[in-house]
Amino acid sequence: MTKHAGLAANIRLVAIACEHAGSPFYGDLLTRMAGDVEAGGPVWTVLGPHAHAPFEAVHCLRLLGGVHRLVLAGEEPELAAHFPSTGGDGDAVAAWPRFRAVVAAAPAAVLDALTRPPQTNEVGRSAALVGGFLTVARDTSRPLCVLELGASAGLNLCFDRFRFEQDGSAFGDPASPVRFENLWEDSCPPFDASCTVAERRGCDRDPIDAGTAEGRLTLLSYVWPGQDERFELLRAALDVAARVPVTVDRAEIPDWLVEQLAVPRPGRATVVFHSIVWQYLDHETRVRITDTLRDAGARATDDAPLAWLRLEPGPPHFFPPELRLTSWPGGDERLLATAEFHVGPVRWLA
Repeated sequence: MTKHAGLAANIRLVAIACEHAGSPFYGDLLTRMAGDVEAGGPVWTVLGPHAHAPFEAVHCLRLLGGVHRLVLAGEEPELAAHFPSTGGDGDAVAAWPRFRAVVAAAPAAVLDALTRPPQTNEVGRSAALVGGFLTVARDTSRPLCVLELGASAGLNLCFDRFRFEQDGSAFGDPASPVRFENLWEDSCPPFDASCTVAERRGCDRDPIDAGTAEGRLTLLSYVWPGQDERFELLRAALDVAARVPVTVDRAEIPDWLVEQLAVPRPGRATVVFHSIVWQYLDHETRVRITDTLRDAGARATDDAPLAWLRLEPGPPHFFPPELRLTSWPGGDERLLATAEFHVGPVRWLA
């Protein structure tokens, strides 16, 4: 398979995912981008240098995020007339000529977006993650220290300031603008568990400051046009973040994790967590993270327990994402739930 054909095939797979996830506008644009790659057009010129990158790097979504940022910033009114996120008509056919021209011009915002993974900071993943946090809180009877790897703007570090409700059971702030209701299937997370967050902190190679207009714009640019619920949740979470600031350190994950776990936290349960991050890390980084957690787990005690909570694509078919929890002392691993990449149903299995 030629580089053109391989890249076009990957883009078409992402197009199918966008269609499935409620963004037919992006699905159509991506299909046209794939055709442009095969024809050697401007999309190939921009994405061709990344043709051999792993599928999980999704450079096509990085490109879309860069263009979307221009649209949201009001710099592309012709495209805004068609992007659903700016009140447009959702007509990808009509948007395509201008979209292709923007890619051909290769503005700085688009080229910059290609250098980093999409930072969705998807708040909908808290609907799955919350069950893991509550399980640790229930099992250890300790306040939590939550440490997020690849935290972006750290919005999910504020999970306890959101509201979760299912069949008369609930957890979180009753007045929160971020609400998840009746999303859990088969069973329900332990919403009745007592959970206090004593410390929250994250790290990211390129953190986003949710308290700035630039940061908000960047986060919104990675939400797919047409996914109205995701936009509403993100805007609400940004309002929460303005009231609950968290520290997200600019750091490489392995080094930061070693530093954070070097000293035990007596009387607290430390929860290291991440969501849809693993696919963006190289093999060496994954090994270092895993080894660091296992070493720290070997030092864990009943008074200073450690947990590794992750929501990541499940093998071998990538879907659905799985919520897994490893707990120390002991190192026991449990599959708690399966979920969606964005907001959606959570099948609670624990």
